[in-house]
Amino acid sequence: MQPEFWHKKWASGQIGFHLPQVNPYLSRHWAVAATARVLVPLCGKSLDLAWLAGRGHPVLGIELSEKAIEDFFHEHQVQPQISEKGAFKVYRGGAIELWCGDFFALTANDVADCTALYDRAALIALPAPMRERYAAHLQQILAQGVEGLLITLDYDQAQMPGPPFAVADDEVQRLLGDVWQVQVLEEQDVLAESGRFLQAGVTRLEERVYRVSSQ
Repeated sequence: MQPEFWHKKWASGQIGFHLPQVNPYLSRHWAVAATARVLVPLCGKSLDLAWLAGRGHPVLGIELSEKAIEDFFHEHQVQPQISEKGAFKVYRGGAIELWCGDFFALTANDVADCTALYDRAALIALPAPMRERYAAHLQQILAQGVEGLLITLDYDQAQMPGPPFAVADDEVQRLLGDVWQVQVLEEQDVLAESGRFLQAGVTRLEERVYRVSSQ
């Protein structure tokens, strides 16, 4: 999956993955110390960023689309400061920094002070080979003791192409289990409220919420 795919999605407004409200799993299950800086990979313009900041967290979001980042600050009526840091263009407004660039260009130094992780849309946005790379990169750049939430979707991938991609529980355990403690907090059948999946003929759609902590 090339960057152009996501740039076209944002440019054309095809952002069905963007939730118009704070993710309810976040508000139900987030249990990280308020001083922790939170890494949010592939963050888009998620309202979850402002929710986290509103609870005292410094937030570091990583996003490929500059339009998504500009839209976030515009919609929150914040004029960000803009600078450059390595391979990234950095937008900073209050407790929120959104870095425009390739997640895989992040280094351990970039995230040395991040002690929390929130992944609602990163793992499921990536095809299988990139999920392997993503999990390995998290392992390389994050220190021990990072904790947070991971949210996934699980369905029959043969019934609909991604993204979002199906990520089964056994894949999560395989990708993260050697380095992270992974605990399922909640699992819900959400097919009835997912029109796009119903129209595609998907017969099963489950969301899972995991608490993860790096060892």
